[in-house]
Amino acid sequence: MSGKHEGAEFLEAEPIAEGKWIKLMRRGRWEFAQRTVGQTAALIVALTEAGELVLIEQPRPPVGGRTIELPAGLIGDIAGEEDEAPEVAALRELEEETGFTAARIERLTQGSTSPGLSDEQLILFRAHELRRVGEGGGDEDEDITVHLVALDEVPAWLASKQAEGLVVDLKVWSALYWARR
Repeated sequence: MSGKHEGAEFLEAEPIAEGKWIKLMRRGRWEFAQRTVGQTAALIVALTEAGELVLIEQPRPPVGGRTIELPAGLIGDIAGEEDEAPEVAALRELEEETGFTAARIERLTQGSTSPGLSDEQLILFRAHELRRVGEGGGDEDEDITVHLVALDEVPAWLASKQAEGLVVDLKVWSALYWARR
């Protein structure tokens, strides 16, 4: 199978512009975003013992509003911890954002977040045996609200949040598949 841009994927990527957190890159005629720190993120599907999916709400300037998401964060984005294990990052982000810790974390799958826009990768984890150890809410630069939603009520709850004007990250819908397994 051949196409107009055959071979472009093998060209060296060249920078077009760079900010503190992202670079705009070009590979052949294709332009894409690349993170300057932590090119892979950990995403966590977490269910409480009561069968509630742990979700977060936070402002996201790129979409101009608040979003509903799964707890997540970059792997290796802390200075001196660039070689952080993905499982360690997942547990760190889960606790930081939601106030929960897990007795066990299971790696489910890995893939691209938006292959037409970014080279960022995502590793999806399932957190087992949650225990509340704090309030969550993120670090000093974050404004995170934690939501615990009964698994069977998640679709209706998400629809109500969208009706209120919030943006729902599509990865939340993927989490329902894994949460029900």
